[in-house]
Amino acid sequence: MAANAQDQVSLPWREKVLSRQDIEGLIAQGQTIIIVDMNVLRVDAWLKYHPGGDKAILHMVGRDATDEVNALHSSEARQRMKSFQIGQIQGHWKNFLPPIQGGQFRLKDEVDTIEEGGISEASFSSERSSISGSPLFDYSHTSKESFRHRRSERREADDSSSISSVSSINLDPKDADKISYMDAYTQHEIDLDIDKYPSLDQETQNSIVQKYRALHDRIRSEGLFECSYRSYLIELCRYTFLFSTFLFLLHHNYYITSSLFLGAFWHQLAFTVHDAGHMGITHSFQTDTVIGILISDFLGGLSLGWWKRNHNVHHIVTNSPEHDPDIEHMPFFAISHRFFASLHSSYYDRIMHYDRFARFAVRYQHYLYYPILTLGRFNLYRLSWVYLLLGQGPKQGPAWWHRWLEIAGQAFFWTWFGYGIVYRCIPNTSTRIAFVLVSHMITAPLHIQITLSHFAMSTADLGVNESFPQKMLRTTMDVDCPAWLDFFHGGLQFQAIHHLFPRMPRHNLRRTQKLVQEFCKDVGIPYALYGFVDGNREVIGKLGEVGRQAAILARCQTVMAERGDFGAH
Repeated sequence: MAANAQDQVSLPWREKVLSRQDIEGLIAQGQTIIIVDMNVLRVDAWLKYHPGGDKAILHMVGRDATDEVNALHSSEARQRMKSFQIGQIQGHWKNFLPPIQGGQFRLKDEVDTIEEGGISEASFSSERSSISGSPLFDYSHTSKESFRHRRSERREADDSSSISSVSSINLDPKDADKISYMDAYTQHEIDLDIDKYPSLDQETQNSIVQKYRALHDRIRSEGLFECSYRSYLIELCRYTFLFSTFLFLLHHNYYITSSLFLGAFWHQLAFTVHDAGHMGITHSFQTDTVIGILISDFLGGLSLGWWKRNHNVHHIVTNSPEHDPDIEHMPFFAISHRFFASLHSSYYDRIMHYDRFARFAVRYQHYLYYPILTLGRFNLYRLSWVYLLLGQGPKQGPAWWHRWLEIAGQAFFWTWFGYGIVYRCIPNTSTRIAFVLVSHMITAPLHIQITLSHFAMSTADLGVNESFPQKMLRTTMDVDCPAWLDFFHGGLQFQAIHHLFPRMPRHNLRRTQKLVQEFCKDVGIPYALYGFVDGNREVIGKLGEVGRQAAILARCQTVMAERGDFGAH
């Protein structure tokens, strides 16, 4: 023991081994600590500079973020992260529940006092969410687990869950019945996923991670991360055709017909913006960002910076009702009964109220789904303006100037589109309104494609034990379509593959599909694949199911109110 302590003193400070208690104590002090490749990183100084926003980092505090970091960052960015290293860990790492998700942490002195008092870590872990969780990312082999073994993991999954909605609610007697109903249904959904997917034990999840990393290496060796610029030349020809046709028809006073082509132009542009935002074109952060801003802000009027901040969080906490902004659409849509509890959104930092309007809209959301999505682009304008005007992006660091380029892009867009096209080229108010509505409604397929891959998938929280690849495949579906329709879907039909390998150029996703299917078969994770029509049926069915739950809950509450019965059942 003395020799080990002496060795620690002689090590460079960045190579010193930090214990779990050391790291918990640092987080309890308010420090932002993540684990990447067995290295302990303190990234507080980087939070305000991170181009992808601070929220994405905060969801990784106390966790082994190796796979998330490798999936979303370039090799240059990963190399730069080493400057934040303050130590190392040994062996497997037990993930903490991040503070942003409700995790609680103890100072090191408190941990030492508890251990001196004879209270074991295991006995304390069931009471404090920061201690729960089983080891991940240990390089060991595993064998196929039995169905009975998977069932035995339920308790472990529940203890480490980051579901905080119920515990954060003030239990008014009138809400007690609603809470008990939601608790039961939440547990039912967790049980279904635990039975359907591989065990959450350390050995099984480590095996999945090993094979996922081996797949990543194979994909890289086969050149599937290399961009085909010939494919983008074809895209450029398509964009030129759509915009030229729009201008030609506009010049000949076919205003509404021209708006169809302008909307199709915006719809297609979004796919290249998505590629650029993930550094999937040149793989250079600054180059791809400029490409994305020129297309998104200057030609489409939408903020790339807002999209990055939003989308990075989505990739990390996919389909989490409390944390994923891509499924937080209250009061119009609720894809989980958990929204009935007026959840707090960690992304928007506000309560998503399940108020009277929401109770009405959610009951009919399966009918309102398509009509509302036709107006989805207007909401993206709002979100873009909020992001840029409030300065939610980094003000220093490598992305400090992006906001100003985006503001210039917004000014350019509203000059050429708002003033030049809508005001100067279209003769009267009624035609202007029709032109704007039609051009924006034509982009609705994009919003359908975005929601299609997630709305029908699981929103259950299986806790901190679940590996990155399993979570991505459990919460995301792919859409089956013929190769000749790939241009229409723009890679969004391969969302499960994209979530596993976000920086892969979209033109290589189809070639990767077979490899991912083989991986899923090998590790026992179901690969969700639906046709476009069947996928839409799944989404409408999910919305209808949640809507029926809302209607039943409302009727029960009405009956109870009439009877004066507010007790919990």
